[in-house]
Amino acid sequence: MSGVTYKTDQAYDQLERMIAFQELKPGTMVSESTLMELTGFGRTPIREALQRLAWERMVEIHPRRGAFIPHIFVEVQLKILEVRRGVEELAVRLAAQRADALQKADMGRLAGEMDKVIGGNDLVTYGDLLRRINEAIVMAARNDYLLLAMAPLQGLSRRFWFANVGDQQGELAKAARLHCAVLEHICLGEAEAAAQASLALNDYLTDFAYRTIRRA
Repeated sequence: MSGVTYKTDQAYDQLERMIAFQELKPGTMVSESTLMELTGFGRTPIREALQRLAWERMVEIHPRRGAFIPHIFVEVQLKILEVRRGVEELAVRLAAQRADALQKADMGRLAGEMDKVIGGNDLVTYGDLLRRINEAIVMAARNDYLLLAMAPLQGLSRRFWFANVGDQQGELAKAARLHCAVLEHICLGEAEAAAQASLALNDYLTDFAYRTIRRA
């Protein structure tokens, strides 16, 4: 990995986290120079990270003005989850069938780390784990097109969850257990059970979205 690519990945991770946790507020426009100052990265990593985030619909790039942080509404979240449901079910089925021993061992470690967040309210650690889990599943599925499909769906739905979570400890525990179940079935090579666990996770996310309407 080149130094520029590594810095771009780091810049992307930091900006994605800032958007997810609303350090960059929805509805605001931020310039490249402001983002450089906030993150400590140079213009090239920031620009390349923004292009990636724009492809994932996390930002909208406006030439000579900067990046706009869009709002994400519950209607949009429900549409995202309709698509995510089927794509993610396929991904975990393939991962359970195709993961090698090293990949299963890695997912087992991720399940162990996810289990440790239950009972707490460390959303930053949880968010970092989610990205690592999603990447591990896609790699194990051995289909590059799944990465193209899943990255924006998971990033946007993750952002909605963080923006609307109320009972942090309770919701984190529910979500973490559902993610652990998916990983555990993949590790055992149980494709059908992994798929059902994935559907249960997406049922939870859909219910969560509807509950935000009722709270409003």
